[in-house]
Amino acid sequence: MRILLVEDDVRLAETLAEALTDQRYIVDVVTDGEAGWNQAKILDYDLLLLDVMLPELDGISLCHRLRSHSYSMPVLMLTARDTVSDKITGLDAGADDYVVKPVDLQELFARIRALLRRGNVSSPPILEWGNLHLNPSTYEVSYGPNMLHLTPKEYGILELLLRNGRRVLSRSVIIEHIWSLDSPPEEHAVKVHLRSLRQKLKASGACEDFIETVHGIGYRLKQID
Repeated sequence: MRILLVEDDVRLAETLAEALTDQRYIVDVVTDGEAGWNQAKILDYDLLLLDVMLPELDGISLCHRLRSHSYSMPVLMLTARDTVSDKITGLDAGADDYVVKPVDLQELFARIRALLRRGNVSSPPILEWGNLHLNPSTYEVSYGPNMLHLTPKEYGILELLLRNGRRVLSRSVIIEHIWSLDSPPEEHAVKVHLRSLRQKLKASGACEDFIETVHGIGYRLKQID
Protein backbone atom coordinates (compact mmCIF):
# COMPACT_ATOMS: atom_id res chain seq x y z
CA MET A 1 0.00 0.00 0.00
CA ARG A 2 1.32 3.44 -0.94
CA ILE A 3 0.58 6.51 1.20
CA LEU A 4 1.10 10.16 0.31
CA LEU A 5 1.89 12.22 3.42
CA VAL A 6 1.42 15.98 3.04
CA GLU A 7 2.89 17.64 6.16
CA ASP A 8 4.95 20.83 6.46
CA ASP A 9 6.35 20.01 9.91
CA VAL A 10 9.51 18.25 8.72
CA ARG A 11 10.26 16.56 12.04
CA LEU A 12 6.71 15.21 12.36
CA ALA A 13 6.71 14.13 8.73
CA GLU A 14 9.94 12.18 9.24
CA THR A 15 8.57 10.53 12.39
CA LEU A 16 5.30 9.52 10.73
CA ALA A 17 7.04 8.32 7.56
CA GLU A 18 9.42 6.13 9.57
CA ALA A 19 6.59 4.70 11.69
CA LEU A 20 4.44 3.96 8.63
CA THR A 21 7.38 2.40 6.80
CA ASP A 22 7.86 0.10 9.80
CA GLN A 23 4.23 -0.95 9.24
CA ARG A 24 5.22 -1.92 5.68
CA TYR A 25 3.57 0.99 3.90
CA ILE A 26 5.40 2.84 1.14
CA VAL A 27 5.40 6.52 2.07
CA ASP A 28 6.05 9.55 -0.12
CA VAL A 29 6.35 12.90 1.68
CA VAL A 30 5.71 16.42 0.39
CA THR A 31 5.58 19.59 2.46
CA ASP A 32 2.98 21.84 0.84
CA GLY A 33 -0.46 21.53 -0.70
CA GLU A 34 0.50 22.30 -4.29
CA ALA A 35 3.22 19.66 -4.17
CA GLY A 36 0.62 17.26 -2.78
CA TRP A 37 -1.71 18.02 -5.69
CA ASN A 38 1.07 17.50 -8.25
CA GLN A 39 2.17 14.25 -6.60
CA ALA A 40 -1.38 12.86 -6.51
CA LYS A 41 -1.59 13.41 -10.27
CA ILE A 42 1.63 11.45 -10.88
CA LEU A 43 1.03 8.26 -8.89
CA ASP A 44 -1.96 6.25 -7.71
CA TYR A 45 -2.06 6.33 -3.91
CA ASP A 46 -4.03 4.01 -1.64
CA LEU A 47 -4.41 6.72 1.00
CA LEU A 48 -3.67 10.43 1.52
CA LEU A 49 -2.52 11.55 4.97
CA LEU A 50 -3.12 15.29 4.89
CA ASP A 51 -2.29 18.11 7.29
CA VAL A 52 -4.84 20.94 7.39
CA MET A 53 -2.49 23.90 7.86
CA LEU A 54 -0.19 23.87 4.84
CA PRO A 55 1.70 26.48 2.78
CA GLU A 56 0.77 27.20 -0.85
CA LEU A 57 -2.53 25.30 -0.63
CA ASP A 58 -4.18 24.34 2.66
CA GLY A 59 -5.36 20.80 3.32
CA ILE A 60 -9.07 21.59 3.13
CA SER A 61 -8.64 23.21 -0.29
CA LEU A 62 -6.45 20.35 -1.53
CA CYS A 63 -9.00 17.77 -0.39
CA HIS A 64 -11.79 19.68 -2.10
CA ARG A 65 -9.76 19.97 -5.31
CA LEU A 66 -9.02 16.24 -5.34
CA ARG A 67 -12.66 15.32 -4.87
CA SER A 68 -13.81 17.81 -7.51
CA HIS A 69 -11.44 16.07 -9.94
CA SER A 70 -12.87 12.63 -9.04
CA TYR A 71 -9.93 11.36 -6.99
CA SER A 72 -11.42 8.72 -4.72
CA MET A 73 -8.53 7.57 -2.51
CA PRO A 74 -9.29 7.70 1.25
CA VAL A 75 -8.21 10.98 2.88
CA LEU A 76 -7.22 11.08 6.55
CA MET A 77 -6.72 14.61 7.82
CA LEU A 78 -4.25 15.67 10.53
CA THR A 79 -4.75 18.86 12.50
CA ALA A 80 -4.00 20.57 15.79
CA ARG A 81 -7.56 21.88 15.78
CA ASP A 82 -10.10 19.90 17.75
CA THR A 83 -13.36 21.72 17.30
CA VAL A 84 -16.54 20.28 15.83
CA SER A 85 -16.71 23.01 13.16
CA ASP A 86 -13.16 22.21 11.94
CA LYS A 87 -14.00 18.51 11.67
CA ILE A 88 -17.22 19.24 9.80
CA THR A 89 -15.33 21.51 7.38
CA GLY A 90 -12.80 18.76 6.65
CA LEU A 91 -15.44 16.07 6.21
CA ASP A 92 -17.56 18.33 4.00
CA ALA A 93 -14.49 18.90 1.80
CA GLY A 94 -14.31 15.16 1.19
CA ALA A 95 -12.09 13.81 3.99
CA ASP A 96 -12.93 10.33 5.25
CA ASP A 97 -11.58 10.65 8.78
CA TYR A 98 -9.82 13.02 11.15
CA VAL A 99 -6.92 12.63 13.63
CA VAL A 100 -5.98 15.37 16.07
CA LYS A 101 -2.36 16.23 16.90
CA PRO A 102 -0.36 15.21 18.84
CA VAL A 103 -0.85 11.99 16.92
CA ASP A 104 -1.18 8.70 18.79
CA LEU A 105 0.53 6.26 16.41
CA GLN A 106 -1.54 3.23 17.36
CA GLU A 107 -4.76 5.16 16.78
CA LEU A 108 -3.40 6.45 13.47
CA PHE A 109 -2.48 2.93 12.33
CA ALA A 110 -5.94 1.64 13.28
CA ARG A 111 -7.71 4.43 11.39
CA ILE A 112 -5.52 3.86 8.34
CA ARG A 113 -6.26 0.12 8.38
CA ALA A 114 -9.98 0.84 8.65
CA LEU A 115 -9.92 3.25 5.70
CA LEU A 116 -7.88 0.87 3.56
CA ARG A 117 -10.27 -1.98 4.33
CA ARG A 118 -13.19 0.25 3.39
CA GLY A 119 -11.52 1.19 0.12
CA ASN A 120 -10.65 -2.40 -0.81
CA VAL A 121 -13.73 -4.38 0.19
CA SER A 122 -13.64 -6.33 -3.09
CA SER A 123 -10.03 -7.42 -2.73
CA PRO A 124 -9.45 -11.07 -1.83
CA PRO A 125 -8.32 -11.40 1.81
CA ILE A 126 -5.65 -13.98 0.92
CA LEU A 127 -3.53 -14.02 -2.25
CA GLU A 128 -2.78 -17.48 -3.64
CA TRP A 129 -0.62 -18.94 -6.39
CA GLY A 130 -0.54 -22.72 -6.34
CA ASN A 131 0.62 -23.74 -2.87
CA LEU A 132 1.73 -20.22 -1.98
CA HIS A 133 -0.52 -18.20 0.34
CA LEU A 134 -0.02 -14.57 1.35
CA ASN A 135 -2.29 -12.89 3.89
CA PRO A 136 -2.12 -9.07 3.51
CA SER A 137 -3.94 -8.59 6.82
CA THR A 138 -1.36 -10.44 8.91
CA TYR A 139 1.72 -10.25 6.62
CA GLU A 140 2.00 -14.04 6.86
CA VAL A 141 3.33 -16.03 3.91
CA SER A 142 3.34 -19.81 3.59
CA TYR A 143 4.17 -22.38 0.96
CA GLY A 144 2.21 -25.54 1.73
CA PRO A 145 2.71 -26.16 5.46
CA ASN A 146 5.89 -24.06 5.63
CA MET A 147 5.94 -20.46 6.83
CA LEU A 148 8.26 -18.06 5.02
CA HIS A 149 10.08 -15.42 7.04
CA LEU A 150 10.56 -12.52 4.65
CA THR A 151 12.09 -9.08 4.94
CA PRO A 152 9.73 -6.15 4.26
CA LYS A 153 11.16 -5.67 0.76
CA GLU A 154 10.92 -9.40 -0.06
CA TYR A 155 7.34 -9.40 1.16
CA GLY A 156 6.52 -6.31 -0.90
CA ILE A 157 7.99 -7.79 -4.08
CA LEU A 158 6.17 -11.09 -3.59
CA GLU A 159 2.84 -9.37 -2.92
CA LEU A 160 3.30 -7.21 -6.02
CA LEU A 161 4.03 -10.29 -8.15
CA LEU A 162 0.99 -12.09 -6.72
CA ARG A 163 -1.28 -9.16 -7.50
CA ASN A 164 -0.05 -9.16 -11.11
CA GLY A 165 0.15 -12.91 -11.79
CA ARG A 166 1.55 -13.57 -15.25
CA ARG A 167 2.05 -9.90 -16.05
CA VAL A 168 5.77 -9.14 -16.49
CA LEU A 169 7.08 -6.47 -14.12
CA SER A 170 10.28 -4.59 -14.94
CA ARG A 171 12.80 -3.67 -12.26
CA SER A 172 11.84 -0.02 -12.57
CA VAL A 173 8.17 -0.86 -11.99
CA ILE A 174 9.07 -2.91 -8.92
CA ILE A 175 11.18 -0.05 -7.54
CA GLU A 176 8.35 2.43 -8.18
CA HIS A 177 5.89 0.30 -6.17
CA ILE A 178 8.14 -0.95 -3.35
CA TRP A 179 10.48 1.94 -2.56
CA SER A 180 9.61 5.51 -1.64
CA LEU A 181 10.41 8.22 -4.17
CA ASP A 182 13.04 9.92 -2.01
CA SER A 183 15.17 6.78 -1.59
CA PRO A 184 15.03 4.68 -4.78
CA PRO A 185 17.80 2.06 -5.01
CA GLU A 186 19.86 1.00 -7.98
CA GLU A 187 18.08 -1.59 -10.13
CA HIS A 188 20.65 -4.16 -9.00
CA ALA A 189 19.01 -4.09 -5.56
CA VAL A 190 15.92 -5.73 -7.05
CA LYS A 191 18.06 -8.67 -8.21
CA VAL A 192 19.53 -9.04 -4.72
CA HIS A 193 16.12 -9.14 -3.04
CA LEU A 194 14.72 -11.50 -5.67
CA ARG A 195 17.64 -13.89 -5.24
CA SER A 196 17.01 -14.09 -1.51
CA LEU A 197 13.25 -14.45 -2.04
CA ARG A 198 13.76 -17.29 -4.51
CA GLN A 199 16.06 -19.08 -2.09
CA LYS A 200 13.46 -18.89 0.67
CA LEU A 201 10.72 -20.12 -1.66
CA LYS A 202 12.85 -23.04 -2.82
CA ALA A 203 13.73 -23.96 0.78
CA SER A 204 10.00 -24.08 1.53
CA GLY A 205 9.28 -26.47 -1.33
CA ALA A 206 8.62 -24.23 -4.34
CA CYS A 207 10.20 -24.95 -7.71
CA GLU A 208 13.41 -23.15 -8.54
CA ASP A 209 11.77 -20.95 -11.20
CA PHE A 210 8.63 -20.11 -9.19
CA ILE A 211 9.53 -16.49 -10.03
CA GLU A 212 10.50 -16.43 -13.69
CA THR A 213 12.97 -14.07 -15.30
CA VAL A 214 11.81 -12.80 -18.69
CA HIS A 215 15.19 -11.77 -20.05
CA GLY A 216 15.49 -8.15 -20.99
CA ILE A 217 12.01 -7.35 -19.67
CA GLY A 218 11.43 -8.31 -16.04
CA TYR A 219 9.84 -10.91 -13.75
CA ARG A 220 6.59 -12.81 -13.32
CA LEU A 221 5.19 -15.87 -11.57
CA LYS A 222 5.52 -19.28 -13.21
CA GLN A 223 2.39 -20.62 -14.90
CA ILE A 224 0.52 -23.06 -12.64
CA ASP A 225 0.08 -26.48 -14.26
